Amino acid sequence: MNPVIEARDVWKSFRGGDGGVLPVLCGVSFEVARGEMVAVVGASGAGKSTLLHVLGALEQPTRGYVVIAGQPVSGRDDDQLAALRNQKVGFVFQFHHLLREFSALENVMMPLRIGGADDRAARGRAEELLARVGLSGRMDHRPSELSGGEQQRTAVARALAVDPAVLLADEPSGNLDHANADRLHELFGELSRDLEIGMVVVTHNRSLAARANRTLLLEDGRLQQVDAREGVA
Repeated sequence: MNPVIEARDVWKSFRGGDGGVLPVLCGVSFEVARGEMVAVVGASGAGKSTLLHVLGALEQPTRGYVVIAGQPVSGRDDDQLAALRNQKVGFVFQFHHLLREFSALENVMMPLRIGGADDRAARGRAEELLARVGLSGRMDHRPSELSGGEQQRTAVARALAVDPAVLLADEPSGNLDHANADRLHELFGELSRDLEIGMVVVTHNRSLAARANRTLLLEDGRLQQVDAREGVA
């Protein structure tokens, strides 16, 4: 089976304030299959968020290549990269970034409407996803009327709206209490299995890492597979 996301010999460096080159990713290679959840762990500042940005075509690698759902990232202009992200990649961040003036339903409809779906189709898809994440009775509530866990589950539904091949999550439960974090972790496992979506989840949470099919440690710019119980600080 072809991977839904593939990274080969990916390097990423930044120019420091002193003009020197700071390497963050040093020859990273791995792939994620459909229906597989991969957790990426490591110390703060190790480059985990940078890795997600490169995997999701938010940043180009300095060297190496990334392929998303069979489509190479390199050689595309900004508009083509935006189209690839919008069609193939869902993002979930530590903070939900919901639009506060819109309801949960309208927030989930937003990427579909931007992508050209008509109102009826967008509404039906958004209702289906909000029910899937346990929010069928909260669709008309604005973010300020939702709990932190409900806001983040709305963000997950929004990330899934366009039926992406890949879901990338950066510390998705980092801003939640224990109970809401556990519920979100359970949801991620269900979505990975039931929707057969490939997931890469950056986390410091042992519980979430333990639900992944594999746990990779990012250290000194390189990835290595570890036991989830040992790899999370």
